[in-house]
Amino acid sequence: MKKQILLFLSLILLSACSQKKPAHHPRHPNYAITKPKVKYKPTKKSLKKMVKKLQGSPYVWAEEGPNNFDCSGFTYYMYGSMGIDIPRVARNQAKVGKRISANNLQYGDLIFFATSHNRRKITHVGMYLGEGWFTHASTVKHEVVYSNLFTSPYYKKRLRICRRYLPESQIALASATEQKPWETQTTPPHKTRGTKVQLEERKPQENTQNRAIVIKAPMKEIEQSSASGNFYIQTGSFIGKPKSALIYKITRHGFNHKLIQFPKEGKHISKLLIGPYLTRDEANIALQRVRKEIKKDAFIAEIR
Repeated sequence: MKKQILLFLSLILLSACSQKKPAHHPRHPNYAITKPKVKYKPTKKSLKKMVKKLQGSPYVWAEEGPNNFDCSGFTYYMYGSMGIDIPRVARNQAKVGKRISANNLQYGDLIFFATSHNRRKITHVGMYLGEGWFTHASTVKHEVVYSNLFTSPYYKKRLRICRRYLPESQIALASATEQKPWETQTTPPHKTRGTKVQLEERKPQENTQNRAIVIKAPMKEIEQSSASGNFYIQTGSFIGKPKSALIYKITRHGFNHKLIQFPKEGKHISKLLIGPYLTRDEANIALQRVRKEIKKDAFIAEIR
C-alpha cells in the first residue's frame, strides 16, 4: 500500500513539473512586446552579470523575458535592461548599430546568422563573449546556451553580419586571468537538468590539446562572406587553371572563391576570384587581408 501511495505521489509531482515547463513553440504565442525595465548601466560588467544569470533560461518563441526568451528576445532584453533600445526582431537588429568585421569582434557585440535555406535572410542572433564563444537562446537546445564559432562548423558557415551597440569606451576584451562567464561549473538555480552535450558546451576549458588549439584560432578565419554580390577580389589570371596550392591557401584562410574560365586567342584563360561581396567597402576590408596573407597584387573587380 505504501509503495502505491509513493508511486501516486511521484506521478503527481512529475505531472506538476511538466505543466510548469513552458512550451518552446506555443500554439498561441504572445506577440505583444514587453519593454524591459532599465536596471543596469550600459557596460560590459552589466552584460556579464546578465549573461551569468540567464544561462539555462528556457527558449520560448516570441518571448523577450524576463524568464523565457527567443534568440532576438534574449538580446533585446539584455540591451534594453541597460537602456539601449534595439529592434525586437533579429533581421531588424542586424540593420542598426555599428557594423564591424568578424576579426574585430569584442565582448557584447551581436552576431547574426542565416540559418534557413535563404542564405541572405537573417534568422538567428547571439552575443559575442570572446575566444570564439557566444551566448544565445538556442532553438536546438531549447534554452540559453554557450556555443563556439571555432568548434561549430554550422554557425561558422552561417555567420553573416556583426554589429556593435555598446558605447566604445565601455568595451574591453576579457583578460586572460579573469574567469570567463562560460567557465563557471555551477548549475544556475532555475536549471533542473542538463545533457552531456550542454555540459560540454559550458566547459570549454577542458584540457584536451585539440580543443585548445581550435579555440585559439585567429578570429579573422571566421567566414563572414556575403551570400551574393557583384564585388570580387581578383587574385590572378592564368593560362589553364591556377595551382591547387593557391586555391588551398584561399580556402585555408576562410574565403570563398570562384573560377571564371573563357577562351582568348586560342588559349583557355582562368580568373581566380574571392567573394562575392555586397559592397565595395566589404570587399576593401577583405582585400587588406588578401594582400597580406595571399596575394600582394590582388585587386577589386566588379562583375555584373
